[in-house]
Amino acid sequence: MQITVINPNTTRAMTERIAAAARQVASSGTQIIGCQPSFGPAAIEGPFDGALAVPGLLKEIVAVEQAGADAHIIACFDDTGLDAARAIATKPVIGIGEASLQAVSLVSHSFCVVTTLSRSAPVIEDNIRRYGFAHRCKRVFASDIPVLALEDPATGAVGTISGFIEQAIEMGADGVVLGCAGMADFAHDLQAQHGIPVVDGVTAAVGLAEMLVRCGLTPSKRGVWAAPTRQAVLDGYP
Repeated sequence: MQITVINPNTTRAMTERIAAAARQVASSGTQIIGCQPSFGPAAIEGPFDGALAVPGLLKEIVAVEQAGADAHIIACFDDTGLDAARAIATKPVIGIGEASLQAVSLVSHSFCVVTTLSRSAPVIEDNIRRYGFAHRCKRVFASDIPVLALEDPATGAVGTISGFIEQAIEMGADGVVLGCAGMADFAHDLQAQHGIPVVDGVTAAVGLAEMLVRCGLTPSKRGVWAAPTRQAVLDGYP
């Protein structure tokens, strides 16, 4: 089985870290291919960046399907371009935001999300409502640490996120979701530290993608994910 983990931004170092996290939980027969668009924003921090990222993301999905991918993971917690990707793809497409919400709902009754910048929080809140988890999410916390600064120890990202997890527990949450693919490396240690489930969407998405492939399930082509009639427009992008 081959699963492509697509980082919708163009920062290669982040792609490599995300793919490494995915490989740690993939089954022995699963090959993880990390990839990214050739054009677009260096990070996705709000709706403007998200919109800019979608054409490159869609072109990447077309290319990796032609190369034999069995499933795709969109490694942005905003689930950037997810509906469009499911329309253009013939294989399963998992967004790490939706995957993490599904996963945390199986191991906790209520939860909080800790994400990066404040301008990203409304996008996540809208997705939580759309996916039907608003009644179980107590709050979306914004750490105000930029996506590309998460791996810099000088930012104190882990300590900041840990502080928000403590607040979440005080609010009554019994689970936490890390709201950025760049936080994938932090989940294990934070879970051990706080004693509650801490869900990373990248690793959750790998398990869901493998399950869908094994079950032979692909996106429905009736309704909103019907094959697009103007796919050729993508040819005009580099």
